Amino acid sequence: MLQQRPRTQSGFTLIEIMVVVAIIAILGATVVPLIMDRPNEARVVRAQTDIKSLGAALDLYRLDNFNYPSTEQGLQALIEEPSGDPEPGNWNGPYVKKLNKDPWNRDYVYQSPGEGGDFDIISLGTDGAEGGEGFDADITNWDQ
Repeated sequence: MLQQRPRTQSGFTLIEIMVVVAIIAILGATVVPLIMDRPNEARVVRAQTDIKSLGAALDLYRLDNFNYPSTEQGLQALIEEPSGDPEPGNWNGPYVKKLNKDPWNRDYVYQSPGEGGDFDIISLGTDGAEGGEGFDADITNWDQ
C-alpha cells in the first residue's frame, strides 16, 4: 500500500492579507496628504525656472541689439525679429525655441521701461491677479 503524504498548502491566510491591506491603508493615509501640496510647489519652481530662462534669453538679445525689447514688442521678440522702436540692430535669433505659458496656462507678463533699462517678467500665480500670498503670489525675475 502506498503512503499518502499530507498535503501542505502554500499561500497566504486571510489574516496575513488583511494585515498587508491595513499597512497599505495606513501608509496611504499618511503619505497622500503630504504629496497633495506638491503640485503647487512644482508649478512655482517651474515658473521660476521659465523666468530665469527667459531672462537669460533677454540678456542675449540685449548683447546683440544693445537694448531689451520694448513692452510692445514683448517676449515675441525672442522668437521673431520685432518691428518698431527700439529697432533691433543685429537680431540674431531666435533666442528661444518657443514661448511657453506659465504653469497656470497664462502668458508671462513682460514689461520694459525702455532706454536700455531693466525688464520685468511676471507670472501672476495661481489666482491670475496681481499681488497675493502663498501660491497666489506673483513670481518675478526680481525674486530670483
